Amino acid sequence: MHVVERCATPHGEFVLREHDGDFEIIAGGVFLMATYAGGASERRLVHAALAGVRRPASVLLGGLGLGYSLAAAVAAPGVARIVVVELAAPVLRWQREHLGRLTGDAWRDPRVELVCADLTRWLEHAGERFDAVCLDVDNGPDWTLLPANAWLYGRAGLQALRRTLAPGGRLAVWSAHAAPAFQARLEQHFAQVEVHAIAVERGEPDRVYLARRPEHV
Repeated sequence: MHVVERCATPHGEFVLREHDGDFEIIAGGVFLMATYAGGASERRLVHAALAGVRRPASVLLGGLGLGYSLAAAVAAPGVARIVVVELAAPVLRWQREHLGRLTGDAWRDPRVELVCADLTRWLEHAGERFDAVCLDVDNGPDWTLLPANAWLYGRAGLQALRRTLAPGGRLAVWSAHAAPAFQARLEQHFAQVEVHAIAVERGEPDRVYLARRPEHV
């Protein structure tokens, strides 16, 4: 691996590395994601959230990462609007300069709005509702990139996410490991909670936690 770019941000150091056409993103010394698997679990996150929601659909993506979830949303039928909230400005720039070719430059789609903001703060002032909300900002509810992100997976954060969903909308949360305590909290605030396991080459499966906001509540 060689370092393509190393960037200091108010939220810690972000590093983009590349080897033989594959890329990795490291944040604060912690491995976040890589292109090796072609974004299988990131795409599954979006597909699960969009399954069964009304069309045309609006989608909120928490975290841009390598762009695979954005590409899945752009390619999905019946999606009218996609808002991506990404904390790190370098990650947004890397999509334009290095990573976009891996996902067909999905960021260029006219339905896409890229926002550089802290999702925890953005949600508190969000005035728009979405049919699907997908979170991939951490390695999981119990393994957060920043301590402040724990708010997203607690009572207040889940209430804010619920308010951001349109009636009948779906929330999908990515995790690199099982998070039973988080699942229990989801079940307190949402209906029809499901857990999708996604096999990976090594270690335990990735998980997508899926929950629906009731139509009339």
